[in-house]
Amino acid sequence: MSSTHPPFRASDGDRDRAINELRDRAVEGHLSHDTFLGRVDMALRAQSRGELENLVVDLPQRGRLRRLVTEMVASASDFTKRVESAWRRPRLPRLALPGDGRTRYVVGRGSACDLVLADLTVSRVHAELRRDEEGWTLIDLGSLNGTRLNDWRLVGPARVRPGDVISFGDCGFMVIAPQLL
Repeated sequence: MSSTHPPFRASDGDRDRAINELRDRAVEGHLSHDTFLGRVDMALRAQSRGELENLVVDLPQRGRLRRLVTEMVASASDFTKRVESAWRRPRLPRLALPGDGRTRYVVGRGSACDLVLADLTVSRVHAELRRDEEGWTLIDLGSLNGTRLNDWRLVGPARVRPGDVISFGDCGFMVIAPQLL
């Protein structure tokens, strides 16, 4: 009787590592742009570690020096982004969540919105903050330029807490605790 073990399930970390490897190889010129995009799509849909390994198995081995240089450049780039974000963060205008009984707070360019932003990157009815018993949730209302929470573009509702950074188009705010009216 032969015992077969199910394949190891791919984690988000496994996917990230595979996508980073594909990105590095595309930068080095080992993958065309179309091939890179196709393999990233396959990596996002992969169910097992084996499927992820198959996406990079045909690529030539990288030299140690090249790998170290690539990793150092990626680290420097990440560090620069974090410093830039930390520098900008305290300078952002504050957005105090309503402390009254409202359960809905609409943001947009339209005059009927609760927070009116006169910026062309903001849609007329851009996003909504909803309060429930657990706190506030941010929802993009199909805006053209998107709504971001801590630099991540929203694809669904997301919980908002004091200290978070919300961007409606190009207009960014740091969330502070609700102000009681």
